[in-house]
Amino acid sequence: MSKFEGVLERSPDGRFIRYDEVLGRGGFKKVYKGFDQENGTEVAWYQINLHESAAASEDLPKFTESLLSEAALMKSLKHNNIIKCYSSWVDKVNMNMNMITELFMSGTLRQFRLKHKSLNINKVIKNWARQILKGLHYLHSQNPPIVHRDLKCDNIFINANHGEIKIGDLGLATMLNNSGFTKGVLGTPEFMAPEVYNDEEYNELVDIYAFGMCLLEMITRDYPYSECKNVVQIFKKVTTGVKPIALGKIMDPQVKGLIEKCLSPAAQRPSAAELLKDPFFSSSEPLPKSINVPKPDVSMVESTRSTEQIQLRLRGKRIDEKTVSFNLRIADLHSSVANCFEFLFDLKADDALKVALEMVQGNDLKYQDVPIAVELMDSMLLELEPAWKPFKDYFNATNNVVSGCRELSSNWQLGSVVH
Repeated sequence: MSKFEGVLERSPDGRFIRYDEVLGRGGFKKVYKGFDQENGTEVAWYQINLHESAAASEDLPKFTESLLSEAALMKSLKHNNIIKCYSSWVDKVNMNMNMITELFMSGTLRQFRLKHKSLNINKVIKNWARQILKGLHYLHSQNPPIVHRDLKCDNIFINANHGEIKIGDLGLATMLNNSGFTKGVLGTPEFMAPEVYNDEEYNELVDIYAFGMCLLEMITRDYPYSECKNVVQIFKKVTTGVKPIALGKIMDPQVKGLIEKCLSPAAQRPSAAELLKDPFFSSSEPLPKSINVPKPDVSMVESTRSTEQIQLRLRGKRIDEKTVSFNLRIADLHSSVANCFEFLFDLKADDALKVALEMVQGNDLKYQDVPIAVELMDSMLLELEPAWKPFKDYFNATNNVVSGCRELSSNWQLGSVVH
């Protein structure tokens, strides 16, 4: 313990001191408040416990090397929208990796947005988005280009006093090889582009896809694909082009168009420099002050089906030429229990049986109720899309509804794995 109250540790060169105040923690990492005695400013002192990480890593030297590489990369970057790293070192006695960075007391962009529900979307979101893109443009303009690979609102920090945004946590960042690509299924599932999931070679445009998801979260305050219960469901939706339900909440066509550009296939996806020229950032037309779930209108259709045990109420609305937004309410007629689900239905990739079986697997629907759910969805899809072909073979496949559902569920799961 230092003679100064609350000071627990000093950096090897004596410049930085660590207080006992913990700002955050996660995995093997803790973030403490620190102080830069040279500049007289507070800093963030990241401390990674190498003992704990050794239990999760078969190659501790390689893990430590990757941490040092991250720190070296961060120290080499000089941009107003990239978080500054001042120093880093390995404490071999206590088996800790230490890294000193700028301190942002307002926290991450996700924390800040969840805390502040009301803000001027037109000014604030544009300002945040522009700064993120400037940071990405800087990374992507390096020689060779640097790909963040884990961009999300949890890794973007904000200084609320000045509206300043900085990209941080470059732990998964990498430089592109001589061919201009890299590989590796890395990142946060909800923000990973389809080409990453497919373990293909990819480039810096995966960060643009992630930026689109960040923009979606900044506006709606919803985590992308929050309707999914596990990574497998996210994988299926991303790789088949099914967008997050939250995208249906955005009514402004300019905002939605910008996000859809970011989520487009890699070959059509714009660069950060091109996005900065998008009308979204230059238009004087005000955006809505808040983005809410669209109210039902004349294009919304509703239908109900009941058994002796449950009542299913389905509302559907056509979003675009290949997407229908569904809201399903399942109510137990013998109790006050009712569950509601929102999901997007891809007219080109989904079928009613597949969706119903996903609900069974998530324990949201019972096997014996699958036929009525399938019939309800198919009848509504016919109303919204006259060319829709209902799944009729299922009902003739077996006289035993329960065993038939289980058999089809097993086959469908196997087919998903194979494909």
